[in-house]
Amino acid sequence: MHDLVADPEPPRDQVLAGPPQRAARSRNEPGAYLRARRALVSPEQAGVAVTDRRRVAGLRREEVAMLAGISADYYLRLERGRDRNPSVQVLEALGRVLRLDDEHLDHMRAIVEQPRRRAGARSARSAGSAGSAGSAGSAGSPGPSWSPGSAGLAVSAPVVPAGALRLLDGLVQPAFIETTAFDVLAANAGARRLSPRLVPGRNQLRDLLTDADDRALYPDHDQMTQCLVGNLRRTAAASDDGRPSDLADELSRVSDRFRMLWDRHDVQGQYGGTVRLHHPEVGPLTLERERLALDGVDGIRLVVLHAAPGSAAAGKLARLGI
Repeated sequence: MHDLVADPEPPRDQVLAGPPQRAARSRNEPGAYLRARRALVSPEQAGVAVTDRRRVAGLRREEVAMLAGISADYYLRLERGRDRNPSVQVLEALGRVLRLDDEHLDHMRAIVEQPRRRAGARSARSAGSAGSAGSAGSAGSPGPSWSPGSAGLAVSAPVVPAGALRLLDGLVQPAFIETTAFDVLAANAGARRLSPRLVPGRNQLRDLLTDADDRALYPDHDQMTQCLVGNLRRTAAASDDGRPSDLADELSRVSDRFRMLWDRHDVQGQYGGTVRLHHPEVGPLTLERERLALDGVDGIRLVVLHAAPGSAAAGKLARLGI
């Protein structure tokens, strides 16, 4: 068996040095999204004639309203959070005006529906707790710790299945288990040989933003950061897990680049199938990345990095003992 390192819990309260900054989350996410996206659409793109000098970029509120076929007062209520129940037709009209692709339109729907979805989830949890009150159980007790060859790994949320850990431990290829917020929960020896930061307790997005050695390892670190931030924002809107939003708050306090990317409200799905590295021992290295969902548990996935047999990359992995 390979030497596998697993972490009982993703980091939730690590404090990084840096000047105090505002938190990333907004009490009015739909309004923040509308403001950010209209700032990215020029009057020329929208077919609006410009007759005066503008002090801010993008479309004005009344222009968005006119182009979407709604009143300026109603749009103002939407943007300021006074009306949080726009119809499907209104959302689609706004999506056309703001030039949203399908992924960004789905994201706008998700953040509009998020308060109702979370309220429903809280009600369901409350009902479940009431139904099980007084019954014996161990839902709040920690599970067993895990080491290579034992039966499981205890994490507070989410739980890594023991079978997934055995699979990870048996893989020859570099592989690790991550959360949808890019916290590393477990990593095999091959992953740690590629990067000493692919270890439990680390967060990949935090490292890309704040660790110079990590950025040096990835020549495409700017593109990777942009993809990860877009993926994090998408996850924060679609999930009831508070970890993505907590991470966004933390990174907003320590990284100017994160704040800039986060404030654009770009969203992105799975990030790239190819990873380029510049390893200090073998130089340039291009690997394929597969991200695999794990049966029976939400919020975590197995990531495997591999090279085609007989390729130059495979030879370099062999030189690293992988």
